[in-house]
Amino acid sequence: MSEVVDEREITCIGCPKGCQITVKKLKNGEIEPEGYSCKKGKEYAIQEYTDPRRILTTTMKVKGGKLPLIPVRSNKGIPKGKLIDGMDVIANKQADAPIKMGDVLISNILGLDVDILASRDLD
Repeated sequence: MSEVVDEREITCIGCPKGCQITVKKLKNGEIEPEGYSCKKGKEYAIQEYTDPRRILTTTMKVKGGKLPLIPVRSNKGIPKGKLIDGMDVIANKQADAPIKMGDVLISNILGLDVDILASRDLD
């Protein structure tokens, strides 16, 4: 077995169990998760260790709507290090009413193949 160069504890959100997974990075570059109880747990732990992503939720300005803002979210996870950049892009955009829940308001934000979707209807 190769020498451990990094070790982290991760709480899995892949299923309702919430397993505590220990992820070890070995000197040879391999990632070894321990303590998961399902396939989703192993995949989640490796993903969270190597490239953590989060769904971006915020609000976006609306022109001509009953409300000045609409709640929005990303359709996929965005790398944690790019969340603030994504917020900046959204803060500088404006959607035109009417808007339906699920409408794509920004396509391919930051070139990440992630879309920003409306989270509600707005007339």
